[in-house]
Amino acid sequence: MPKTLSSLLEDSAATYPERVAVVLGDLRLTYAQINGAANQVANLLVARGIQPGDKVALSCPNLPYFPIVYYGILKAGATVVPLNILLKGREVAYHLDDSDAKAYFCFQGTPELPIGAEGWAGFNEIPGCEHFFVITVDPAAASPIEGAETLGAGMAGQPGTFESVAVDEDDTAVILYTSGTTGRPKGAELRHRNMRDNALIGTDLFQADAERPDTFLCVLPLFHSFGQTVIQNGAFAFGGTVVLLPRFEAKPALALMQKEDVTFFAGVPTMYWGLLGALDDSVDVAKIARNLRVAAAGGSALPVEVHRDFEKRFGVTILEGYGLSETSPVASFSHFGEPARPGSIGTPIPGVQMTLLQPGTWDEIEWTPDAVGEIAIKGHNIMKGYYQRPEATEEAIRDGWFRSGDLARRDADGWYYIVDRSKDMIIRGGFNVYPREIEEVLMTHPDVSLAAVIGVPHESHGEEIKAFIIPVEGATTTEEQLVAWAKEQMAAYKYPRIVQFVDALPMTATGKILKRELS
Repeated sequence: MPKTLSSLLEDSAATYPERVAVVLGDLRLTYAQINGAANQVANLLVARGIQPGDKVALSCPNLPYFPIVYYGILKAGATVVPLNILLKGREVAYHLDDSDAKAYFCFQGTPELPIGAEGWAGFNEIPGCEHFFVITVDPAAASPIEGAETLGAGMAGQPGTFESVAVDEDDTAVILYTSGTTGRPKGAELRHRNMRDNALIGTDLFQADAERPDTFLCVLPLFHSFGQTVIQNGAFAFGGTVVLLPRFEAKPALALMQKEDVTFFAGVPTMYWGLLGALDDSVDVAKIARNLRVAAAGGSALPVEVHRDFEKRFGVTILEGYGLSETSPVASFSHFGEPARPGSIGTPIPGVQMTLLQPGTWDEIEWTPDAVGEIAIKGHNIMKGYYQRPEATEEAIRDGWFRSGDLARRDADGWYYIVDRSKDMIIRGGFNVYPREIEEVLMTHPDVSLAAVIGVPHESHGEEIKAFIIPVEGATTTEEQLVAWAKEQMAAYKYPRIVQFVDALPMTATGKILKRELS
Protein backbone atom coordinates (compact mmCIF):
# COMPACT_ATOMS: atom_id res chain seq x y z
CA MET A 1 0.00 0.00 0.00
CA PRO A 2 1.26 3.53 -0.75
CA LYS A 3 2.51 5.07 2.49
CA THR A 4 2.00 8.78 1.93
CA LEU A 5 -0.51 10.90 0.08
CA SER A 6 2.05 12.00 -2.53
CA SER A 7 2.73 8.37 -3.41
CA LEU A 8 -0.72 8.20 -5.05
CA LEU A 9 0.68 10.37 -7.84
CA GLU A 10 4.17 8.86 -7.78
CA ASP A 11 2.97 5.26 -8.10
CA SER A 12 0.62 6.06 -10.99
CA ALA A 13 3.35 8.09 -12.72
CA ALA A 14 5.72 5.13 -12.42
CA THR A 15 3.15 2.62 -13.71
CA TYR A 16 1.29 4.71 -16.31
CA PRO A 17 3.66 7.57 -17.23
CA GLU A 18 2.05 8.30 -20.62
CA ARG A 19 -1.55 8.01 -19.44
CA VAL A 20 -3.42 11.35 -19.45
CA ALA A 21 -3.83 12.59 -15.88
CA VAL A 22 -5.35 16.06 -16.34
CA VAL A 23 -7.38 17.74 -19.08
CA LEU A 24 -8.19 21.45 -19.33
CA GLY A 25 -9.73 22.48 -22.62
CA ASP A 26 -7.31 21.30 -25.31
CA LEU A 27 -4.45 20.85 -22.82
CA ARG A 28 -3.64 17.26 -21.89
CA LEU A 29 -0.99 16.47 -19.29
CA THR A 30 0.30 12.96 -18.62
CA TYR A 31 1.12 11.48 -15.24
CA ALA A 32 4.82 11.86 -16.04
CA GLN A 33 4.33 15.58 -16.77
CA ILE A 34 2.29 16.26 -13.62
CA ASN A 35 4.79 14.33 -11.49
CA GLY A 36 7.76 16.11 -13.07
CA ALA A 37 6.23 19.54 -12.49
CA ALA A 38 5.38 18.60 -8.88
CA ASN A 39 9.03 17.60 -8.44
CA GLN A 40 10.06 21.08 -9.58
CA VAL A 41 7.76 22.64 -7.00
CA ALA A 42 9.25 20.40 -4.29
CA ASN A 43 12.78 21.41 -5.32
CA LEU A 44 11.73 25.09 -5.23
CA LEU A 45 10.37 24.76 -1.69
CA VAL A 46 13.45 22.97 -0.39
CA ALA A 47 15.66 25.60 -2.04
CA ARG A 48 13.72 28.31 -0.20
CA GLY A 49 14.24 26.63 3.15
CA ILE A 50 10.90 24.93 3.66
CA GLN A 51 11.31 22.15 6.22
CA PRO A 52 9.33 18.92 6.71
CA GLY A 53 6.20 19.74 8.67
CA ASP A 54 6.07 23.39 7.57
CA LYS A 55 2.69 24.63 6.39
CA VAL A 56 2.28 25.88 2.82
CA ALA A 57 -0.97 27.52 1.68
CA LEU A 58 -2.53 27.23 -1.78
CA SER A 59 -5.25 29.37 -3.40
CA CYS A 60 -6.07 28.03 -6.85
CA PRO A 61 -9.22 27.18 -8.84
CA ASN A 62 -9.61 23.96 -10.79
CA LEU A 63 -6.52 24.28 -12.96
CA PRO A 64 -3.58 21.89 -13.53
CA TYR A 65 -1.53 24.05 -11.16
CA PHE A 66 -3.61 22.81 -8.23
CA PRO A 67 -2.46 19.15 -8.29
CA ILE A 68 1.05 20.19 -9.37
CA VAL A 69 1.55 22.48 -6.38
CA TYR A 70 -0.49 20.27 -4.00
CA TYR A 71 1.66 17.19 -4.62
CA GLY A 72 4.84 19.28 -4.78
CA ILE A 73 4.19 20.52 -1.25
CA LEU A 74 3.60 16.96 -0.06
CA LYS A 75 6.75 15.68 -1.77
CA ALA A 76 8.75 18.27 0.16
CA GLY A 77 7.40 16.82 3.41
CA ALA A 78 5.33 19.93 4.09
CA THR A 79 1.62 20.27 4.89
CA VAL A 80 -0.85 21.62 2.31
CA VAL A 81 -3.29 24.31 3.47
CA PRO A 82 -5.84 24.72 0.64
CA LEU A 83 -7.76 28.01 0.84
CA ASN A 84 -11.14 28.99 -0.58
CA ILE A 85 -10.51 31.16 -3.65
CA LEU A 86 -13.30 33.54 -2.64
CA LEU A 87 -11.53 34.73 0.52
CA LYS A 88 -10.83 38.44 0.86
CA GLY A 89 -7.44 39.79 1.98
CA ARG A 90 -8.43 40.01 5.65
CA GLU A 91 -9.67 36.41 5.59
CA VAL A 92 -6.54 35.19 3.78
CA ALA A 93 -4.43 36.82 6.49
CA TYR A 94 -6.41 35.01 9.19
CA HIS A 95 -5.87 31.60 7.54
CA LEU A 96 -2.17 32.18 6.92
CA ASP A 97 -1.66 33.30 10.50
CA ASP A 98 -3.82 30.61 12.07
CA SER A 99 -2.08 27.81 10.13
CA ASP A 100 1.45 29.22 10.66
CA ALA A 101 2.00 29.08 6.89
CA LYS A 102 5.60 29.64 5.81
CA ALA A 103 4.85 29.96 2.08
CA TYR A 104 1.83 30.75 -0.08
CA PHE A 105 1.03 29.87 -3.70
CA CYS A 106 -1.79 32.03 -5.09
CA PHE A 107 -3.39 32.13 -8.55
CA GLN A 108 -3.42 35.55 -10.21
CA GLY A 109 -7.20 35.47 -10.69
CA THR A 110 -9.29 37.61 -13.02
CA PRO A 111 -10.65 41.17 -12.92
CA GLU A 112 -13.95 39.70 -11.71
CA LEU A 113 -12.25 37.48 -9.10
CA PRO A 114 -8.90 39.06 -8.12
CA ILE A 115 -7.58 36.08 -6.17
CA GLY A 116 -3.98 37.23 -6.50
CA ALA A 117 -4.58 40.79 -5.29
CA GLU A 118 -6.54 39.57 -2.25
CA GLY A 119 -3.92 36.92 -1.52
CA TRP A 120 -1.07 39.40 -1.78
CA ALA A 121 -2.88 41.80 0.57
CA GLY A 122 -3.38 39.02 3.12
CA PHE A 123 0.19 37.75 2.78
CA ASN A 124 1.65 41.18 3.51
CA GLU A 125 -0.15 41.29 6.87
CA ILE A 126 1.62 38.13 8.12
CA PRO A 127 5.39 38.53 8.64
CA GLY A 128 5.79 34.83 9.49
CA CYS A 129 4.71 33.80 5.99
CA GLU A 130 8.00 34.31 4.16
CA HIS A 131 7.40 33.31 0.53
CA PHE A 132 4.67 34.31 -1.94
CA PHE A 133 4.43 32.78 -5.41
CA VAL A 134 1.82 34.13 -7.80
CA ILE A 135 0.55 31.49 -10.24
CA THR A 136 0.14 33.06 -13.67
CA VAL A 137 -1.91 31.72 -16.56
CA ASP A 138 1.22 31.87 -18.71
CA PRO A 139 4.18 30.41 -16.75
CA ALA A 140 6.58 32.66 -18.68
CA ALA A 141 4.62 35.86 -18.03
CA ALA A 142 5.89 38.69 -15.86
CA SER A 143 4.40 39.02 -12.41
CA PRO A 144 1.02 40.83 -12.45
CA ILE A 145 1.68 41.85 -8.83
CA GLU A 146 4.55 44.23 -8.18
CA GLY A 147 7.04 42.65 -5.80
CA ALA A 148 5.67 39.12 -6.10
CA GLU A 149 7.61 36.25 -7.62
CA THR A 150 5.84 34.07 -10.17
CA LEU A 151 5.63 30.32 -9.85
CA GLY A 152 7.00 30.05 -13.37
CA ALA A 153 10.14 31.98 -12.44
CA GLY A 154 10.56 29.95 -9.27
CA MET A 155 10.28 26.65 -11.12
CA ALA A 156 12.59 27.68 -13.94
CA GLY A 157 15.80 25.69 -13.75
CA GLN A 158 14.53 23.41 -10.99
CA PRO A 159 15.14 19.69 -11.68
CA GLY A 160 12.22 17.54 -12.74
CA THR A 161 13.33 14.79 -10.40
CA PHE A 162 13.03 14.73 -6.62
CA GLU A 163 13.31 12.10 -3.92
CA SER A 164 10.28 12.67 -1.76
CA VAL A 165 10.99 13.52 1.86
CA ALA A 166 10.29 10.59 4.15
CA VAL A 167 7.33 11.27 6.43
CA ASP A 168 5.27 9.09 8.73
CA GLU A 169 1.73 8.15 7.76
CA ASP A 170 0.59 9.82 11.01
CA ASP A 171 2.17 13.14 10.06
CA THR A 172 -0.18 15.90 8.95
CA ALA A 173 -0.66 15.98 5.18
CA VAL A 174 -3.43 18.57 4.82
CA ILE A 175 -5.13 21.18 6.98
CA LEU A 176 -8.67 21.79 5.76
CA TYR A 177 -10.50 24.77 7.18
CA THR A 178 -14.11 24.44 8.22
CA SER A 179 -16.61 26.87 6.75
CA GLY A 180 -16.85 28.86 9.95
CA THR A 181 -20.66 28.79 10.11
CA THR A 182 -20.49 28.35 13.90
CA GLY A 183 -17.58 30.68 14.64
CA ARG A 184 -14.17 31.45 13.19
CA PRO A 185 -12.89 28.78 10.79
CA LYS A 186 -10.90 25.97 12.39
CA GLY A 187 -8.20 23.93 10.66
CA ALA A 188 -8.86 20.18 10.63
CA GLU A 189 -5.51 18.36 10.70
CA LEU A 190 -5.64 15.31 8.44
CA ARG A 191 -2.90 12.69 8.48
CA HIS A 192 -1.40 11.12 5.37
CA ARG A 193 -3.18 7.88 6.21
CA ASN A 194 -6.52 9.68 6.69
CA MET A 195 -6.43 11.18 3.21
CA ARG A 196 -4.69 8.22 1.57
CA ASP A 197 -7.14 5.61 2.85
CA ASN A 198 -10.12 7.78 1.99
CA ALA A 199 -8.91 8.02 -1.62
CA LEU A 200 -8.18 4.30 -1.87
CA ILE A 201 -11.66 3.39 -0.66
CA GLY A 202 -12.82 3.84 -4.28
CA THR A 203 -12.18 0.11 -4.79
CA ASP A 204 -15.01 -0.69 -2.41
CA LEU A 205 -17.28 2.26 -3.13
CA PHE A 206 -17.11 2.54 -6.92
CA GLN A 207 -15.34 -0.63 -8.09
CA ALA A 208 -12.39 1.51 -9.20
CA ASP A 209 -9.89 -0.39 -11.32
CA ALA A 210 -6.61 1.02 -12.63
CA GLU A 211 -6.81 -1.31 -15.65
CA ARG A 212 -10.14 0.30 -16.60
CA PRO A 213 -9.53 3.87 -15.46
CA ASP A 214 -12.38 6.33 -15.07
CA THR A 215 -12.62 9.77 -16.61
CA PHE A 216 -13.72 12.20 -13.90
CA LEU A 217 -15.40 15.54 -14.52
CA CYS A 218 -14.10 17.86 -11.82
CA VAL A 219 -16.66 20.58 -11.14
CA LEU A 220 -16.24 20.44 -7.36
CA PRO A 221 -13.63 22.97 -6.17
CA LEU A 222 -10.37 21.20 -5.44
CA PHE A 223 -9.74 23.32 -2.34
CA HIS A 224 -12.74 21.53 -0.78
CA SER A 225 -12.45 18.07 0.75
CA PHE A 226 -15.05 16.43 -1.53
CA GLY A 227 -13.33 17.40 -4.78
CA GLN A 228 -9.87 16.86 -3.35
CA THR A 229 -10.44 13.29 -2.12
CA VAL A 230 -13.13 11.81 -4.34
CA ILE A 231 -11.99 13.42 -7.60
CA GLN A 232 -8.31 14.42 -7.52
CA ASN A 233 -6.83 11.91 -5.09
CA GLY A 234 -9.35 9.21 -5.98
CA ALA A 235 -8.52 9.51 -9.67
CA PHE A 236 -4.75 9.63 -9.16
CA ALA A 237 -4.89 6.57 -6.91
CA PHE A 238 -6.22 4.49 -9.81
CA GLY A 239 -4.62 6.13 -12.84
CA GLY A 240 -7.76 7.99 -13.87
CA THR A 241 -8.14 11.15 -15.92
CA VAL A 242 -9.40 14.38 -14.34
CA VAL A 243 -11.24 16.75 -16.70
CA LEU A 244 -11.16 20.18 -15.07
CA LEU A 245 -13.90 22.78 -15.20
CA PRO A 246 -12.75 25.85 -13.25
CA ARG A 247 -16.27 27.05 -12.47
CA PHE A 248 -19.44 24.98 -12.50
CA GLU A 249 -21.91 25.94 -15.18
CA ALA A 250 -24.45 23.36 -16.25
CA LYS A 251 -24.18 23.79 -20.03
CA PRO A 252 -20.36 23.59 -20.21
CA ALA A 253 -20.44 20.65 -17.80
CA LEU A 254 -22.84 18.72 -20.01
CA ALA A 255 -20.75 19.59 -23.08
CA LEU A 256 -17.62 18.20 -21.41
CA MET A 257 -19.45 15.05 -20.35
CA GLN A 258 -20.23 14.48 -24.04
CA LYS A 259 -16.85 15.50 -25.46
CA GLU A 260 -14.61 13.66 -22.98
CA ASP A 261 -16.73 10.51 -22.51
CA VAL A 262 -16.95 11.15 -18.77
CA THR A 263 -17.57 8.01 -16.71
CA PHE A 264 -17.55 9.53 -13.21
CA PHE A 265 -19.44 12.61 -12.06
CA ALA A 266 -19.56 13.88 -8.49
CA GLY A 267 -21.37 16.98 -7.32
CA VAL A 268 -23.45 18.64 -4.67
CA PRO A 269 -27.27 18.55 -5.05
CA THR A 270 -27.55 22.00 -6.64
CA MET A 271 -25.23 20.81 -9.44
CA TYR A 272 -27.52 17.90 -10.26
CA TRP A 273 -30.46 20.28 -10.17
CA GLY A 274 -28.57 22.58 -12.55
CA LEU A 275 -27.73 19.76 -15.00
CA LEU A 276 -31.36 18.69 -15.20
CA GLY A 277 -32.49 22.26 -15.76
CA ALA A 278 -30.01 22.73 -18.63
CA LEU A 279 -31.12 19.75 -20.72
CA ASP A 280 -32.34 20.67 -24.19
CA ASP A 281 -32.05 19.42 -27.77
CA SER A 282 -28.35 20.32 -27.94
CA VAL A 283 -27.49 17.73 -25.26
CA ASP A 284 -26.90 14.15 -26.33
CA VAL A 285 -28.36 12.57 -23.22
CA ALA A 286 -28.07 9.08 -24.69
CA LYS A 287 -24.31 9.44 -25.24
CA ILE A 288 -23.72 10.80 -21.74
CA ALA A 289 -25.81 7.97 -20.29
CA ARG A 290 -23.85 5.32 -22.21
CA ASN A 291 -20.55 6.47 -20.71
CA LEU A 292 -21.59 7.54 -17.23
CA ARG A 293 -20.73 4.75 -14.81
CA VAL A 294 -20.82 6.53 -11.46
CA ALA A 295 -22.78 9.53 -10.22
CA ALA A 296 -21.95 10.53 -6.65
CA ALA A 297 -23.54 13.21 -4.50
CA GLY A 298 -22.58 14.73 -1.18
CA GLY A 299 -22.10 18.03 0.60
CA SER A 300 -25.77 18.37 1.55
CA ALA A 301 -29.01 16.42 1.28
CA LEU A 302 -30.05 15.46 -2.25
CA PRO A 303 -33.76 16.15 -2.85
CA VAL A 304 -35.61 12.93 -3.65
CA GLU A 305 -37.26 14.48 -6.71
CA VAL A 306 -33.86 15.43 -8.17
CA HIS A 307 -32.55 11.91 -7.48
CA ARG A 308 -35.47 10.27 -9.28
CA ASP A 309 -35.43 12.67 -12.23
CA PHE A 310 -31.68 12.19 -12.82
CA GLU A 311 -31.98 8.41 -12.74
CA LYS A 312 -34.89 8.57 -15.16
CA ARG A 313 -33.01 10.78 -17.63
CA PHE A 314 -29.53 9.23 -17.44
CA GLY A 315 -30.19 5.69 -16.27
CA VAL A 316 -27.68 5.98 -13.43
CA THR A 317 -28.48 5.69 -9.75
CA ILE A 318 -26.93 8.57 -7.82
CA LEU A 319 -24.83 7.25 -4.95
CA GLU A 320 -25.32 9.52 -1.98
CA GLY A 321 -22.53 9.83 0.51
CA TYR A 322 -21.81 11.73 3.67
CA GLY A 323 -18.79 13.23 5.33
CA LEU A 324 -17.12 16.32 6.69
CA SER A 325 -13.73 18.00 6.41
CA GLU A 326 -12.93 16.41 9.76
CA THR A 327 -13.53 12.92 8.29
CA SER A 328 -11.26 13.25 5.22
CA PRO A 329 -14.21 13.58 4.15
CA VAL A 330 -16.05 10.33 3.31
CA ALA A 331 -17.75 8.53 6.20
CA SER A 332 -20.63 6.69 4.53
CA PHE A 333 -21.87 5.89 1.03
CA SER A 334 -24.68 4.15 -0.79
CA HIS A 335 -23.85 0.82 -2.38
CA PHE A 336 -22.74 0.65 -6.00
CA GLY A 337 -24.91 -1.67 -8.08
CA GLU A 338 -27.76 -1.83 -5.58
CA PRO A 339 -31.23 -0.27 -5.98
CA ALA A 340 -31.50 3.32 -4.87
CA ARG A 341 -32.74 4.28 -1.46
CA PRO A 342 -33.47 7.96 -2.15
CA GLY A 343 -32.78 10.13 0.84
CA SER A 344 -30.22 7.76 2.35
CA ILE A 345 -26.50 8.44 2.76
CA GLY A 346 -25.84 4.69 2.86
CA THR A 347 -23.82 2.79 5.41
CA PRO A 348 -20.39 3.46 6.95
CA ILE A 349 -17.48 2.85 4.56
CA PRO A 350 -15.15 -0.09 5.36
CA GLY A 351 -13.08 0.57 8.47
CA VAL A 352 -15.49 3.19 9.79
CA GLN A 353 -18.22 3.00 12.43
CA MET A 354 -21.21 5.30 12.90
CA THR A 355 -23.78 5.63 15.65
CA LEU A 356 -26.41 8.08 16.86
CA LEU A 357 -26.12 10.14 20.05
CA GLN A 358 -28.51 12.21 22.05
CA PRO A 359 -27.87 15.69 20.56
CA GLY A 360 -25.31 17.63 22.57
CA THR A 361 -24.26 14.59 24.62
CA TRP A 362 -22.08 11.48 24.29
CA ASP A 363 -24.99 9.14 25.15
CA GLU A 364 -26.19 6.74 22.45
CA ILE A 365 -29.90 6.87 21.69
CA GLU A 366 -32.16 3.88 22.09
CA TRP A 367 -32.71 2.80 18.51
CA THR A 368 -36.08 2.72 16.81
CA PRO A 369 -36.75 3.29 13.07
CA ASP A 370 -37.94 6.84 13.80
CA ALA A 371 -35.40 7.79 16.47
CA VAL A 372 -33.34 10.86 15.53
CA GLY A 373 -29.86 11.40 16.92
CA GLU A 374 -26.58 13.18 16.23
CA ILE A 375 -24.19 11.24 14.00
CA ALA A 376 -20.92 10.16 15.61
CA ILE A 377 -18.11 8.61 13.55
CA LYS A 378 -15.04 6.53 14.39
CA GLY A 379 -12.38 5.06 12.10
CA HIS A 380 -9.33 5.60 9.91
CA ASN A 381 -10.79 8.80 8.48
CA ILE A 382 -10.99 10.87 11.68
CA MET A 383 -8.72 13.93 11.87
CA LYS A 384 -5.95 14.41 14.40
CA GLY A 385 -7.85 17.39 15.73
CA TYR A 386 -8.28 21.11 15.14
CA TYR A 387 -4.90 22.78 14.63
CA GLN A 388 -3.77 24.45 17.87
CA ARG A 389 -7.27 24.18 19.38
CA PRO A 390 -7.12 21.49 22.06
CA GLU A 391 -10.38 22.57 23.70
CA ALA A 392 -12.34 22.44 20.45
CA THR A 393 -10.75 19.07 19.67
CA GLU A 394 -11.70 17.69 23.08
CA GLU A 395 -15.26 18.90 22.58
CA ALA A 396 -15.52 17.20 19.16
CA ILE A 397 -13.62 13.92 19.74
CA ARG A 398 -13.86 11.45 22.60
CA ASP A 399 -12.37 7.94 22.64
CA GLY A 400 -11.88 8.17 18.88
CA TRP A 401 -15.50 9.17 18.22
CA PHE A 402 -16.19 12.42 16.34
CA ARG A 403 -19.46 14.26 16.88
CA SER A 404 -20.72 15.67 13.59
CA GLY A 405 -23.51 18.06 14.53
CA ASP A 406 -25.75 16.41 11.92
CA LEU A 407 -29.04 14.75 12.84
CA ALA A 408 -30.07 11.45 11.28
CA ARG A 409 -32.11 8.31 11.69
CA ARG A 410 -31.11 4.73 10.88
CA ASP A 411 -33.23 1.97 9.37
CA ALA A 412 -33.27 -1.70 10.31
CA ASP A 413 -30.62 -2.47 7.63
CA GLY A 414 -28.17 0.04 9.08
CA TRP A 415 -28.68 2.68 6.35
CA TYR A 416 -28.56 6.27 7.57
CA TYR A 417 -30.86 9.13 6.55
CA ILE A 418 -29.89 12.74 7.25
CA VAL A 419 -32.68 14.66 8.90
CA ASP A 420 -30.89 18.01 9.15
CA ARG A 421 -28.07 19.97 10.67
CA SER A 422 -28.75 20.35 14.39
CA LYS A 423 -28.16 24.10 14.05
CA ASP A 424 -30.73 24.31 11.21
CA MET A 425 -33.52 22.68 13.21
CA ILE A 426 -36.47 25.01 13.77
CA ILE A 427 -38.36 24.99 17.06
CA ARG A 428 -41.87 26.30 16.43
CA GLY A 429 -44.17 26.47 19.40
CA GLY A 430 -42.15 23.81 21.19
CA PHE A 431 -42.18 21.39 18.22
CA ASN A 432 -38.99 20.34 16.40
CA VAL A 433 -39.25 21.03 12.68
CA TYR A 434 -36.61 19.80 10.24
CA PRO A 435 -36.20 22.09 7.19
CA ARG A 436 -35.11 19.26 4.91
CA GLU A 437 -38.44 17.44 5.42
CA ILE A 438 -40.36 20.59 4.45
CA GLU A 439 -38.13 21.16 1.41
CA GLU A 440 -38.72 17.62 0.18
CA VAL A 441 -42.49 18.10 0.32
CA LEU A 442 -42.38 21.51 -1.36
CA MET A 443 -40.34 20.12 -4.25
CA THR A 444 -43.11 17.69 -5.13
CA HIS A 445 -45.22 20.67 -6.21
CA PRO A 446 -45.11 20.97 -10.02
CA ASP A 447 -44.33 24.71 -9.91
CA VAL A 448 -41.40 24.40 -7.47
CA SER A 449 -37.91 24.01 -8.89
CA LEU A 450 -35.83 24.43 -5.71
CA ALA A 451 -36.67 25.19 -2.07
CA ALA A 452 -34.80 26.38 1.01
CA VAL A 453 -36.51 26.54 4.40
CA ILE A 454 -35.38 28.49 7.47
CA GLY A 455 -36.77 29.63 10.80
CA VAL A 456 -37.43 33.33 11.39
CA PRO A 457 -38.16 35.00 14.75
CA HIS A 458 -41.79 35.04 15.91
CA GLU A 459 -43.22 36.72 19.02
CA SER A 460 -45.46 33.91 20.24
CA HIS A 461 -44.13 30.75 18.53
CA GLY A 462 -40.43 31.49 19.03
CA GLU A 463 -39.76 30.71 15.35
CA GLU A 464 -41.90 30.70 12.25
CA ILE A 465 -41.22 28.64 9.13
CA LYS A 466 -40.29 30.49 5.96
CA ALA A 467 -39.68 28.98 2.53
CA PHE A 468 -37.65 30.53 -0.28
CA ILE A 469 -38.74 29.11 -3.63
CA ILE A 470 -37.20 29.19 -7.09
CA PRO A 471 -40.25 28.51 -9.27
CA VAL A 472 -40.11 26.58 -12.51
CA GLU A 473 -40.18 28.64 -15.69
CA GLY A 474 -43.71 29.68 -16.52
CA ALA A 475 -45.09 28.86 -13.06
CA THR A 476 -48.49 30.38 -12.26
CA THR A 477 -48.90 29.39 -8.60
CA THR A 478 -48.87 32.38 -6.24
CA GLU A 479 -47.07 32.52 -2.91
CA GLU A 480 -50.43 32.43 -1.09
CA GLN A 481 -51.58 29.41 -3.09
CA LEU A 482 -48.36 27.54 -2.27
CA VAL A 483 -48.90 28.20 1.45
CA ALA A 484 -52.44 26.84 1.15
CA TRP A 485 -51.18 23.76 -0.72
CA ALA A 486 -48.48 23.13 1.88
CA LYS A 487 -51.09 23.35 4.64
CA GLU A 488 -52.89 20.41 3.05
CA GLN A 489 -49.68 18.36 2.77
CA MET A 490 -48.16 18.78 6.24
CA ALA A 491 -49.04 18.87 9.91
CA ALA A 492 -50.16 22.24 11.25
CA TYR A 493 -46.86 22.90 13.07
CA LYS A 494 -44.76 22.09 9.99
CA TYR A 495 -46.05 23.92 6.95
CA PRO A 496 -44.47 27.29 6.04
CA ARG A 497 -46.67 30.28 6.81
CA ILE A 498 -44.34 32.48 4.77
CA VAL A 499 -43.32 31.78 1.16
CA GLN A 500 -41.08 34.05 -0.90
CA PHE A 501 -40.37 33.48 -4.60
CA VAL A 502 -36.78 34.27 -5.63
CA ASP A 503 -34.76 34.08 -8.85
CA ALA A 504 -31.72 32.50 -7.15
CA LEU A 505 -30.46 31.33 -3.77
CA PRO A 506 -27.14 32.32 -2.16
CA MET A 507 -24.60 29.52 -2.42
CA THR A 508 -21.11 28.76 -1.17
CA ALA A 509 -18.20 28.17 -3.55
CA THR A 510 -18.99 24.45 -3.28
CA GLY A 511 -22.62 24.89 -4.33
CA LYS A 512 -24.28 24.49 -0.93
CA ILE A 513 -27.24 26.75 -0.21
CA LEU A 514 -26.07 29.42 2.23
CA LYS A 515 -29.02 29.56 4.59
CA ARG A 516 -27.40 32.01 6.99
CA GLU A 517 -27.78 34.71 4.30
CA LEU A 518 -31.53 34.13 4.09
CA SER A 519 -33.92 36.03 6.34
